[in-house]
Amino acid sequence: MNNTQQIFLTEIIDFQSDNQIFTFTTKEGELKVNVFAEDIFQIRAKKNNQEWDNFSYSVVGGRNKVAIDIKKENEYYSIKTHSLTLKVQKNPLRLSFYNNDNELINEDDFGISWYGEEVTTYKKLQENEKFIGLGEKNGNLNRRGNYYVNWNSDAFAYSPDADPLYASIPFFMGLRPDKMYGIFFDNTYKSIFNFGAASHRHSYFKALGGEMKYYFIYGKKISNIIEKYTFLTGRIALPPIWSLGFQQCRYSYYPESEILNLADTFRTKDIPCDVLYFDIHYMEKYKVFTWDKKHFPNPEKTLKKLKQKGFQSVVILDPGIKKEENYLPYEDGKKTDIFVKYPDGELYEGGVWPGICHFPDFTNPKARVWWGDYFEELIKIGLTGFWNDMNEPAVWGKDFPDITEFDYDNHPTTHRKAHNIYGMQMARATNEGAKKFAPNLRPFVLTRAGFSGIQRYAAVWTGDNVSEDRNMLNDVRLLNSMGLSGLAFSGADVGGFVGECTKEVFNKWIAIGAFSPFFRCHTMINSRDAEPWSFGEETEEIARNYIKLRYKLLPYLYSTFFEATQNGMPIQRSLAFYYPFDEKIYQGNYQNQYFFGQSLMVCAVSSEREIHKLYLPKGNWFDLFNDTMYEGEQEIFMEIKNDKLPIFVKGGQLLITHNAISNTSQKPSKTLEVHIYRGKNIDNQAFVYYEDDGLTTNHEEKEFYRRCFWYDDENKSIEIGEVQGNYNTHFEKMRIFWHGFEKKHQHKTTNYNFVLPISNFDPWEYPEDLSKTIKKLPYQDIILKSEKMTIAFASI
Repeated sequence: MNNTQQIFLTEIIDFQSDNQIFTFTTKEGELKVNVFAEDIFQIRAKKNNQEWDNFSYSVVGGRNKVAIDIKKENEYYSIKTHSLTLKVQKNPLRLSFYNNDNELINEDDFGISWYGEEVTTYKKLQENEKFIGLGEKNGNLNRRGNYYVNWNSDAFAYSPDADPLYASIPFFMGLRPDKMYGIFFDNTYKSIFNFGAASHRHSYFKALGGEMKYYFIYGKKISNIIEKYTFLTGRIALPPIWSLGFQQCRYSYYPESEILNLADTFRTKDIPCDVLYFDIHYMEKYKVFTWDKKHFPNPEKTLKKLKQKGFQSVVILDPGIKKEENYLPYEDGKKTDIFVKYPDGELYEGGVWPGICHFPDFTNPKARVWWGDYFEELIKIGLTGFWNDMNEPAVWGKDFPDITEFDYDNHPTTHRKAHNIYGMQMARATNEGAKKFAPNLRPFVLTRAGFSGIQRYAAVWTGDNVSEDRNMLNDVRLLNSMGLSGLAFSGADVGGFVGECTKEVFNKWIAIGAFSPFFRCHTMINSRDAEPWSFGEETEEIARNYIKLRYKLLPYLYSTFFEATQNGMPIQRSLAFYYPFDEKIYQGNYQNQYFFGQSLMVCAVSSEREIHKLYLPKGNWFDLFNDTMYEGEQEIFMEIKNDKLPIFVKGGQLLITHNAISNTSQKPSKTLEVHIYRGKNIDNQAFVYYEDDGLTTNHEEKEFYRRCFWYDDENKSIEIGEVQGNYNTHFEKMRIFWHGFEKKHQHKTTNYNFVLPISNFDPWEYPEDLSKTIKKLPYQDIILKSEKMTIAFASI
C-alpha cells in the first residue's frame, strides 16, 4: 500500500523580507521570491524537512539592484517593480504575475505540490496561449497539447516524434499578445513538461526530485525574453571563424593517406572546406587520448600537412576510460580518484566502444582539471577542435545506475541529479583544458549532450539523425527550437548519419545546411560515401555553389555570431522570433521556414516534389537569386527545381559579403560588398558589422572593427556609423549594391568625400541566376574610412 500523500502549500502564516528576497511560510513549507531584476523573479519552494539547494550549474548572471514596492492587501501580498507585479495569494498560497497595466500574464492553478520526492508547479492554461522553446524537442512549434521529458538520452536514429533526445533545456516561453513570458526550471533531475496534454485546465512542469526553483521572465518581445534568459545562463563565446566554414566528417576517415587524399580532393574540386574530423578509428582500440600508431604513425606531421592545405582538424573524445593495466589515463585516473563510484566505494564499470570502462566524474572540479591536463599534448601537436560524444552519459546498458555517486561541486548527490548535467560538465572540462594550454586561441568544442548553460562551453549538434527527407525537415524544426532556447551555435548532420542518403535528399540538405549555424556533413560506418562529390556531377555542382555562397556570406554570418555573444540572439531563428502572433507560421510546412540572421528567410522544402506553397510574413521580400520582389502576408506557390532552395531577403535589411574563398585562412579581396534591399524597416533594426582576426582572444582587448549600418526608407537614407574598436579592417573599400531601386535613382553621399562612380558590376562566382541578377545592379564604391557617413537618395 502506498502511503505517500500529496502536499500543497496552503495558508501563509508568516512573511519575511530581506534584501529583495521575500519568504512566505505555510505549515507545509516555505516559498521564496528573489527579485533578480525588474523583469526576472526567481521562485523557490521547499517542503518541511527539506534543505534549500543554493547551487546551480546553469545560472551565472548576478542579481540587479531593483526598486521594489511591497504591499500587504487583504487577500494577497503584492511585490511590484517597474515592469512586473507578483501577487501572492494568502490562502491557499498561489502566484499570479501581472504587467504594470495590471493585465494578467500568468497564474497558478494548484500552485506548487509534492508527491514523495516529485515536485510540481501547476499553471492555469490561458485562452489562445501558445508555448514555444524547450530546446532539442521534436514536434510542433507550438507545444500546447503535448508532453515532454528532459532526460539526456542516446537516441540513435531518432524519429521525428522521439522524446527525449540528447540535450535537456528546461526553458520555454508562453505567448499571448502583449503578455509574453519565459520560465526556466533550474532543476537537473529528470523533468516533465505538460502543456495541457491531458487537461484543458492547466499545464505543469515537474521534477522527480530536488527543489522547485524556477525563474519567471517577462518581456514584450521574444528577443527580450531570450536576452534575459541568456543573461541568466550565459551566452556563446565568439567561436574561431574556421568553425563557421564547411566541415566534413564520417565514421571514420583512416588511415592517414585517406584523410590527406580527402583534403586534396576538396582543393582540386574547388569546394570550400575548413574542417576535417577524426572519428573513433584514429585512436588505438578506441581509447581516448591515444593514436593508432599503424594508421597515424606521426599525428603531429599529419595535422601539420592538413593545416598547410588550409584545414583545421577536430578529434572525437568520449568520456569512457578503458579498464586496462598500463593505460595511462586509467592508472592516473584511479590514482587521482576521479572516477564515478558506487556507495560502497567500488568504481562503476560500464561498457562502451573501448570495452569495460570507468567514467570521470565531471561534476568534480578535480576531475575536470585532470581531464583538461591531457589537452597539453593535443594542443602541442596542433589541435584546437574537440568533439565530445557519448556524454549523455551513454553506456550499452543505456544509463548509469541511479545509485552511483557524484561530487556535484562539493554538493554530493547521485546519478538521478547528475545525469543531465554530465555532458555539459564534460564540455566545460574540454573547453577549460583547451584554453589552459592555448590561452590566446579560441577553442572549438562540439557536444552531443548538454543542459541549460551549455552554450557557454560548446556548440551542440543533434546527434545520430537519419538520412531521409522527413528527418531533414524535422532537424530544421529542432534547430529552430534550439535557437529559441539559448543555443545559438547548433546544427544537424547534413545528409543524415544513419542510412543511405539519396541524391535528391542530399541536394536539398546541403543547401539547407549552408544556412545553419553549424555546417557539417557526416555519415556512419559501412554506409555510402557522403562527400559533396559522391552523388554525381550535378550534386557536386549544387554543393559547390551553396558552400561557396556560405563563404561569401561569412561577413554577415560572423557579425551575427558576434551579436549572439552580446545578447544571446539565435543565428537560426524560428519565424516566431519576429512574428509570434501570425497564426500561419504555426501551420504545417511553414514551421520549416526560418530566419538566418536578421535579413534572410530560408524556406526548407521537401525533396520529394517540385511545387511548394510558401508563406511570406508581413513586410516585403526579395528572392535572393533573381531579385523578384513580393509583398508579404501572402501564400505563394513556387516551382523549385532540384538545385534550388527558396531564400528571401527581407526588405529594409542588408547583406554584407565578400568574394569566394576556399577556406578561412585565405584572405578575400579588399572589397567589402554591402547589399541594400529596399523596403520598410519594420523593426527599426540596425545591422552591426563586426570583424576581428577570427582566431585569437585579442578581441577581448578591443582588437576588433565594428560599425553600425542603418537603412531608413522613410527618410531616404543609409547611415553608416563611425568605427569602434582598435582592429585595422582587412578591407580597403566598400561596394554598395542597390536592390529594388530603379537605375534613375540618385544617390548622394554626405559627410564623406571618398565616393567612386556608380557603374555595373562583374558577377562573382554565384550560382548562375544570382550572378545574372547582380550583374544588372547599380553599385557604388566607397573608400573605407572610420568616420560616420550618411548616404541620402532622392525619392523616385
